[in-house]
Amino acid sequence: MNHRVFLFSAAIATANLTAAAESSPRFDLQAAIAALPPGGGVVRVPAGEIEINQPIVIASGDVRLEGAGAATHLINRNTQRQPAILVRHPNHGKTPRDTKARLWRVTIANLRISGTKESGDGIRAEGIDEIYVHGVAIDHNGGNGIALRDCYEDPRLIGNIITYNAAAGVLLEVCHDIVVSANQFEENQDALRCLDSFNLCMTGNNLDDHLRHGVVIENTYGSIVSGNMIEECDGTAIILDRDCYGITVAANTIAHHLGGGVHLPDAWGCAISGNTFPLVHSDSIRVGPGSGRLTISGNNFSNSYIGGKDKRPATGKQPMSRDAGTGIMLDGTSDIAITGNTFGGLTTPAITAKNGCQRLLITNNVIVDVNRGAASGAKAIEAGDAKQSIIKDNIGS
Repeated sequence: MNHRVFLFSAAIATANLTAAAESSPRFDLQAAIAALPPGGGVVRVPAGEIEINQPIVIASGDVRLEGAGAATHLINRNTQRQPAILVRHPNHGKTPRDTKARLWRVTIANLRISGTKESGDGIRAEGIDEIYVHGVAIDHNGGNGIALRDCYEDPRLIGNIITYNAAAGVLLEVCHDIVVSANQFEENQDALRCLDSFNLCMTGNNLDDHLRHGVVIENTYGSIVSGNMIEECDGTAIILDRDCYGITVAANTIAHHLGGGVHLPDAWGCAISGNTFPLVHSDSIRVGPGSGRLTISGNNFSNSYIGGKDKRPATGKQPMSRDAGTGIMLDGTSDIAITGNTFGGLTTPAITAKNGCQRLLITNNVIVDVNRGAASGAKAIEAGDAKQSIIKDNIGS
């Protein structure tokens, strides 16, 4: 009986807040959140522009903040790098790992958040379990679009559009069992940074025109980056660094990057499989001396060749307008299996090994029209001084 009374009371509170918002030309969002009962509830924000100078703070759990789509527009005018929305228990961070100073089940949905060069993150959440952000347009903020710190249990970022933010589109720090799916990222500094975390599932996103890198993953394990379209980063599409292990990068299209495709400075026990690498200008895959025990299989490395000709010219004023294609660079690494890939129309060798690589297995690849412009007799696979390696049964090498 008491449970039913609670549900009824929460519904009345939600209805009253919505009615107040619709009848008022100036909606006090912070007051509406503060008016929710202790058990949580819903704040529905009407269409219109709401300018703020201090963060909107959500300090209790089981809260849903929901707008009327992008017509509900929060504009952060703060000039002290403060976020537009801050989700945090009042005592979080005061005592290390205080399990009581955490919030559960906070949802932010169906609104727009923008800022200025002087503002901070669009949404910053700290110590929130089961946070859910969906249908949010978040753009032109002076910090990250969404920053989740210590949101350990099951954060979900689904169906958002995250654009033109001065730092990362999404920053994840010390998170666990993360779902990032069906989002649009455009012209942030980096699209996504995942640091000191576990079990990232990043699938079905579209990343375009980033000013630095696409996806940067550090000190993270047991994750998958799959089914994403990653195009035209000025830097590198995907970076695995600083003690990464057990990560799969699969079925992505990694297209038209100046700085590189998938680079692994420090990654172990990872699989790079089933990806396409068209028009990558520098090292479609690069494995550094701090990485090893990798599988690279079933990928396609290509230029703009279509049925007898290259679609793009070899020269042009802008690098992005030029035809290009690159292969795999192995630098001082060991224990790498490279099988079943197709290399075609590359300006580099299909595979280059240097600086004492060991135990390479390079077999059953298809290699055609690579090392363009090199001197006659140049090799399709440049194994350098690699030791204890098997290189055989490659077509066209």
